[in-house]
Amino acid sequence: MTKELWVFGYGSLVWNPGFDVAEQVIGTLHGFARSFCMRSIHHRGTQDDPGLVLALDAQDGAACQGVGLRAGGDADAVLTYLRERELISSAYLETWQPVTLADGRDVEAVTYIIDPHHEQYCAGLSLEDQAQIIAKAVGGRGPNTEYLWNTATHLHSLGINDPDLDWLSGRVRALAG
Repeated sequence: MTKELWVFGYGSLVWNPGFDVAEQVIGTLHGFARSFCMRSIHHRGTQDDPGLVLALDAQDGAACQGVGLRAGGDADAVLTYLRERELISSAYLETWQPVTLADGRDVEAVTYIIDPHHEQYCAGLSLEDQAQIIAKAVGGRGPNTEYLWNTATHLHSLGINDPDLDWLSGRVRALAG
């Protein structure tokens, strides 16, 4: 690999990157907010009963804490894998974004952001509406609840605070019984 490949993880990439990670460092991406603003019709829901997955939604003044993942393998192979995984329905856009790592380094990272013009974009749902959807949706990669709880648990273990995910985790547990 001639150039280091960094990937910014803010959702399932935090707990299931799917590629060899040589280095993981908490990082901050400015100008975007982590949000359940994408309907999932493949992985965590279906066409008839969509679930919700996290996406990065562009917002002035926002900042999202996640992880910078430095790929440990062939950059082209990692990008091919990520494109097959993340671009399944074209709701995400593959971008390169500046990420500030907790150790002070600034890196350019492959970052998947939501296309606000895509039909799966659904910003503005209340937390209660999100909880109701997540509590019952199931897709090709399993229950939507699993996605939420894995993401919230792993962010917590890294010391990353996300009050909306905390609220959703508790509410969805109550709804799911």
